[in-house]
Amino acid sequence: MSDNERVRDQQLLEALCAGQEWAFTAVYDEYWYAMYKVAFHKIGQRHVAEEIVQDIFTRLWNERANLRTTTLNYYLFSAVRFEVIDHIRKAGPRSRYAAYYQAFASQHEHYTEDEVAYNELLRSIDEGLKPFPAQTREMFKLSRVESWTVAQIAEFMNLSEKTVEYHLGKASKAVREYLSETLLLLLVSIFS
Repeated sequence: MSDNERVRDQQLLEALCAGQEWAFTAVYDEYWYAMYKVAFHKIGQRHVAEEIVQDIFTRLWNERANLRTTTLNYYLFSAVRFEVIDHIRKAGPRSRYAAYYQAFASQHEHYTEDEVAYNELLRSIDEGLKPFPAQTREMFKLSRVESWTVAQIAEFMNLSEKTVEYHLGKASKAVREYLSETLLLLLVSIFS
């Protein structure tokens, strides 16, 4: 960002904090599409990306008098990042399964066992990931449950691909070991 852009952002921020509608409109016009592109790239759903950006701008206007930032660009794109993370957490690993489930809702009775098994598998994976930091658990779920590529995860989390690969390798090994032990205990209990 050039010095001129920084000064302009600072002026917009000051006018926005003072309740100047023209400043809000200028910020919206300048940043909306770029923020939308980031959200859409991460989530892949147009309506969700639009809603995220709209919510951020609504909050920006409602909380304008209490803004504690000096860098508008950083504030807005950080807000997008946190909203995307929050959306993914809320959607959770069940999002694709839920879509599948809704598509076949009329056949619910036949899939109850599948849903129970799926939930049990997710619980077991969560147990296997407990020793790891939240960031590693999130990487694993994005990779293995949501089918994100290493490159997507690295970009999303602002990490190198090597770092993501390292964490995924450690987490995968731990989950495999945990699931193997759990399966072995289950088999022993069934056949004893």
